Amino acid sequence: MKNFIFLSLVSFLIFSCNDTKKKGYATYDIQKDISQHPGKKLMETNCYICHNPTASHDNRIAPPMIAIKKHYITDTTNKSEFIDAMQTWIKNPNAEDAKMFGAVYRFGVMPKTPYPEETITQIADYMFDHDIEQPEWFEDHFNKEREMQHGKGTGNGMGMGKGMHKKHMQTNFEDLPYGERGLKYALTTKAVLGKNLMGTIQKKGTLEALAFCNEKAYPLTDSMAVVHNAKIKRVSDKPRNINNQANTEELKYIKTFKQAIANKEEPKPIVKELNNEVHVYYPITTNAMCLQCHGKPNEIINKATLEKLTSLYPKDKAIGYEINQVRGIWSITFDE
Repeated sequence: MKNFIFLSLVSFLIFSCNDTKKKGYATYDIQKDISQHPGKKLMETNCYICHNPTASHDNRIAPPMIAIKKHYITDTTNKSEFIDAMQTWIKNPNAEDAKMFGAVYRFGVMPKTPYPEETITQIADYMFDHDIEQPEWFEDHFNKEREMQHGKGTGNGMGMGKGMHKKHMQTNFEDLPYGERGLKYALTTKAVLGKNLMGTIQKKGTLEALAFCNEKAYPLTDSMAVVHNAKIKRVSDKPRNINNQANTEELKYIKTFKQAIANKEEPKPIVKELNNEVHVYYPITTNAMCLQCHGKPNEIINKATLEKLTSLYPKDKAIGYEINQVRGIWSITFDE
């Protein structure tokens, strides 16, 4: 009898241990599935150029992705309906069919983008099933917007949450680890450039956007360098402008990031400290929007755009890319 009780106890402990391991593995597998879901990377690569959750309120050029999810998914919406809604909107964005009137009022209708159906499906699939990164100010803004819609406040809901916006904008980047700090400098600069670039595309088209890049990209980048008290550069092994040619050290990091992307690894900032200065490098990758000016000539880049590029940049090397390739890197330098 004692032996039976002892064996039963051992069996119970073994199965309990196995069950605990299974739960641990299950948690790990869920986290792994989320990070490896193709829609996550596609969203970050294709959508964050305009819908980046880290962009400040004033430099934002489109609502964050969490706002899109909140407006399109209700208690009765299933995944298929959400995917269909995303497909319909992205294929034909227009003010009449918009569900986010405040966003259209502030940012205008998003430009039509040539994303493949499979890309949209994967992004929407990920958005529906998983939590999405959101700005610090968003929850407060969204709740107040809902109150306005239900008649519990005054005004039209535009500009709600500005106190939170300012709080978010005033986050002291100098308190962040060097890699994250450099990345914030790069992303806020990218947001400013993106805001102006996309605004030009929406109002005047791709050809005028090329002229904008030729004339305004450097001054805007320099202005953000002053804001952050840092040196901010975009460099490439295949530059459009010769002034963006990467040096020997930067070429080495471009190669490193290309290998990481090829291996489907999540790129992380490279941080180097030298002579009381911090150097941070992070990749610039292509998406479908980029390919309108950086894709394959006469295949994705149309004839008129190619002629304009040749006129503005006689020594242009920044063409022939495909989606999710390293086009260059951010090179950020600031004092320790």
